[in-house]
Amino acid sequence: MTHDQTNTSQLSRLPTYFISHGGGPWPWMKKEMGPTYDQLAASLADMPRQIGRTPSAILMVSAHWEAPVFAVQGNPKPPMIYDYGGFPAHTYEVRYDSPGSPQLAQRVQSLIAEAGLPVQIDPERGYDHGMFSPMAAIYPKADVPVVQLSLRRGLDPAEHLALGRAIAPLRDEHVLIVGSGLSYHNLRNFGPQAHGVSKAFDDWLDAAVANGLPTERSAQLLDWASAPAARMAHPREEHLIPLMVAVGAAEAEAGERVYHEETFMGGLVVSSFRFGEAAA
Repeated sequence: MTHDQTNTSQLSRLPTYFISHGGGPWPWMKKEMGPTYDQLAASLADMPRQIGRTPSAILMVSAHWEAPVFAVQGNPKPPMIYDYGGFPAHTYEVRYDSPGSPQLAQRVQSLIAEAGLPVQIDPERGYDHGMFSPMAAIYPKADVPVVQLSLRRGLDPAEHLALGRAIAPLRDEHVLIVGSGLSYHNLRNFGPQAHGVSKAFDDWLDAAVANGLPTERSAQLLDWASAPAARMAHPREEHLIPLMVAVGAAEAEAGERVYHEETFMGGLVVSSFRFGEAAA
């Protein structure tokens, strides 16, 4: 490959993201939530500018879908899954009607199978709020096809890093890979009293994925449970594991923190990250 070809490849390759997706159907609760989500919404809305072009599709790995094997959403018109409780009645009628992509689902299935990982297509699965809440801020017109990809039960970090490596070629096919979770997710310890533990874990996370060497990042993530306040930040790690997929798909490339807030929901320290180069 020539130098010019390398540059062209790098320019065409989309970055990957791990985003903190907030709580429940927050984009449809501005009246109830006030400015709580303004910073997160702004960071998500800035992603199209960072990418520099509209991807052909988005592959979304949501914390809210686990399956016995890696499952790929094959539904051409995914329905809504209102997988939350205790929110206003109107939030159980919200719509985010982006099209699915059975063609992309087949491509994802093939890549994962070629890597020797267990995979199947789920022809019925709908969109959960780990997808439609952030996507309402990223592409509010719902005009970019989105396919969801599940986590695998057991939540093995190594297996999800391997999943990321398997689907990495999609980045050169104009598909944006997004891991959707939360950098801090302990619903029993939320708000100002959780500032210290969320900061301790977030500081470690930023050092590991954005300020450290990419060559050392995966090894650090494999040992994430030994990080400061790790199990206080993630008593169960389903909201962290999408990060492994985003990292695996950009394993040799630099990471950058693209969203950071010290007082989210009254005191939580939370972040989102991009891996690979931005266009702008």
